[in-house]
Amino acid sequence: MRRLETALLGGTCAAGTHLPAERVLAEQFGVSRNTVREAIQRLAARGLLHSRRGAGVYVTDRLRTSVASPWGELVSDHPALREDILEFRRVLEGATAYFAAMRATRQEQKAIAALLRTLETARRADDKAAEAQADAKLHEAIAKASHNAMFLHLHAGVLGVLREHITASGTGLREHEDGAAEVLLQQHRVLCEAICSRRPEEARTAMQAHIDFVRSKVGEGRPR
Repeated sequence: MRRLETALLGGTCAAGTHLPAERVLAEQFGVSRNTVREAIQRLAARGLLHSRRGAGVYVTDRLRTSVASPWGELVSDHPALREDILEFRRVLEGATAYFAAMRATRQEQKAIAALLRTLETARRADDKAAEAQADAKLHEAIAKASHNAMFLHLHAGVLGVLREHITASGTGLREHEDGAAEVLLQQHRVLCEAICSRRPEEARTAMQAHIDFVRSKVGEGRPR
């Protein structure tokens, strides 16, 4: 059970992941199928796993929604909280960028680089919705590459709010600010280069500069 919990906390088993069959897990962990079954039942009782009849066992999104659920409506009803979100993002995402630059695996670096290319493709096509979506996915990939369970789950816990905010602020800036799209793209290039080149301080600085740019535009009272 503890080893399964570690996989959940570390992001190896993300929300929606279909767990392997009991037999496979038993072989993987070197235990009996009864032990695997009991571990799954205990985690299901805590709401972390969910059995679907005829479909198997899946990871729930409880680790995320238990933190984020009240925030979507609050942010929607209280626009002043958006500045708090930006401040939170500056601290959290600055730290995740720092550790991502230190710890990202080669595969994670490739994933980050691929998302940057997706962002660049959307920019060339002037597809602002696709840009905002790629932007959010890139931030999520960086959080995962930090290999810190607390950062990952703080990020995942408010991911819906952050994604909504990234999409809203990113799309709005691209629509209402001349040249903002190119500035945002260049900021992401600098950020990804620092992470993939394993330069932690530069990665943190690049992330914070990116958030500060968004904050400055929001502070000017321009549409987001």
